[in-house]
Amino acid sequence: MTTDRDRLLDAQVQQADPDRWLASRFVADAGARADLIALYAFEAELTAIPSRVSQPLLAEMRYVWWRDQMDGVFSGAPRRGHPVLEALADLSGRHDLDRSTLDALIDAHIDRIHMRPHDLDALFAAPMRQAVHILAGLGHEAPAEAAGHLLGLLRTGRHDEARALRPQVNQAIRALPSQAFPAVAPAALDPNASAARKRLMLTWAVLRGRL
Repeated sequence: MTTDRDRLLDAQVQQADPDRWLASRFVADAGARADLIALYAFEAELTAIPSRVSQPLLAEMRYVWWRDQMDGVFSGAPRRGHPVLEALADLSGRHDLDRSTLDALIDAHIDRIHMRPHDLDALFAAPMRQAVHILAGLGHEAPAEAAGHLLGLLRTGRHDEARALRPQVNQAIRALPSQAFPAVAPAALDPNASAARKRLMLTWAVLRGRL
């Protein structure tokens, strides 16, 4: 059953990350879709931090706050009244999320705001691995990470590298169960395409099972 919290997080992701929100519409099971959205809402919170503060040090303080909150999330005692943390704790309890992946994601964001070299795989590939895990369980790490690396190239403007890598990624994701495909489908999108074109691209990608 869809809850008020599910609807709140769904609206948050729709606004913050429309590409992955759109891909999540292809998850047929409402509960699995809500779980995926909970992960994306957490990522959206982290991505938005630099736009909400004026200095990198202030952004880092907010990232440290999120990292500290992981203790409660993974012990089943999240900060009450915070819908993202509560949803993430529920998600972790049911899907055995990997805390090191979320910690590495936060660290990569800290490096990014300080203009230091940062781990693109921590920002894109590892979270995609978690998304695939939510939809299809363990055992699909390699194709998930390949698709996540492709997404990272696309979202950082490295389109020539992405184009060269795409055939290899499509070969890898053939091993994915069909229910996991919406988690990798955003890697099929041109970030500069219109919303209408993205809908067509996603539909075509899901029908073919190719990015």
